[in-house]
Amino acid sequence: MNQPVLKFLLGLAAAALIAPAALAQQAGVPYVIDQRNAIVKDPYGLCWRTGYWTPAQAVCECDKDLLPKEKCEPPAPKPAAAPAPAAPAPAAKPAAPAAPKALVVRSTEFFDFDKAIVTDKAKATLDKEIIARLPEFGSIKVIAIEGHTDRIGTHEYNQKLSERRAEAVKAYLVSKGADASKIEAIGMGKTVPQKSCPDPSKTGPIKTFKELIECLAPNRRAVVEVQGIGK
Repeated sequence: MNQPVLKFLLGLAAAALIAPAALAQQAGVPYVIDQRNAIVKDPYGLCWRTGYWTPAQAVCECDKDLLPKEKCEPPAPKPAAAPAPAAPAPAAKPAAPAAPKALVVRSTEFFDFDKAIVTDKAKATLDKEIIARLPEFGSIKVIAIEGHTDRIGTHEYNQKLSERRAEAVKAYLVSKGADASKIEAIGMGKTVPQKSCPDPSKTGPIKTFKELIECLAPNRRAVVEVQGIGK
């Protein structure tokens, strides 16, 4: 079995181990946590992010490369004082290391109801915000894709639908030249909604099932993040 397929299967296995009860706690939390409030990681040691994550919420345990070195590593102890040697000739100043870089795309128009087909409008967004900007990276660590659904349907059905959506975005990025070995695709089911809508009623703001589907559209989305080192 080749490495990308094995990596994908291991990612699915890790996602399946996350209990729905734990995932349901994630609203507003940048990382997926388990019932012990510990951050969940995949078999490669990468943390699962929720749709609420931003670079400003990065923590050393998961995103050390995105944070200043002094924040995640204690400073080295100062050496004992020694007699000052003769002043050497000035050395050339080393070039500053390349800074970590991240791109994040969140779209509310990636998928139609009960579909896992990337829309033309979503493709245009991916082309502009991801594909066109990949040359800004000197090296890419990972392209993480999360698939999401609205609340209509069972947890089991929506989990599989969200996985298909994540894979659909992955397939599109690969077709545009992205390195498949750098892409992680995971389905989040309906556990991290962006919008809440009331059930249809004769007296409420939503009166039909069609209106409910339209209201829940922001939840039928994907989150794409690229992590790496900028040029």
